[in-house]
Amino acid sequence: MTRIVAGLAGGRVLKVPPKGTRPTSERVREAIFSRLEHYDLLRDTKVLDLYAGSGALGLEAASRGAREVLLVEAHKAAAGIARDNATKLGLAGVSVRCDRAEHVAGLPTSPPWDVVFLDPPYDLSNERLHDVLAALVPHVDERAVIVIERSARSGMPLLPKQWRVMTSKTYGESTVYYVEPEVPLVGYTCA
Repeated sequence: MTRIVAGLAGGRVLKVPPKGTRPTSERVREAIFSRLEHYDLLRDTKVLDLYAGSGALGLEAASRGAREVLLVEAHKAAAGIARDNATKLGLAGVSVRCDRAEHVAGLPTSPPWDVVFLDPPYDLSNERLHDVLAALVPHVDERAVIVIERSARSGMPLLPKQWRVMTSKTYGESTVYYVEPEVPLVGYTCA
């Protein structure tokens, strides 16, 4: 059973697609959101959930105070379930788009994304994931956090040169990477 962990919709149960998706476990979602709360990145933020599946990650963000959440899922049936979950929870600012992550990642957005979740199918190659990440580069805030969940056997994702891994944590078969843009230190001089 998949449910929202905390916030306005805490404890509410989500429907999940019967096949073709791998919902992030409650334990892993709890850890992800604990870290994002530590970074103070949930209240009044703009969140993009690519490869959304049931929408659990994005809906959790909305439940915890994100002001705008876009759930993106390419598979029509899964996108329909994400839409049903969003409607059932009635959280403000949530929208669902049935589209490919590769397409939506490159679309201009204003203001830029504060948090981006990427939980692609484990068989998605690191090269294809890199293309999605590269398309996102101009559309994320300089203080954004990009959360990537991959198979522990996939190895570190290939990142655009403008980004770096802040930290990562392995939970059984999954590894979660927390990525941020590398912001140049403007005006910094060595003494």
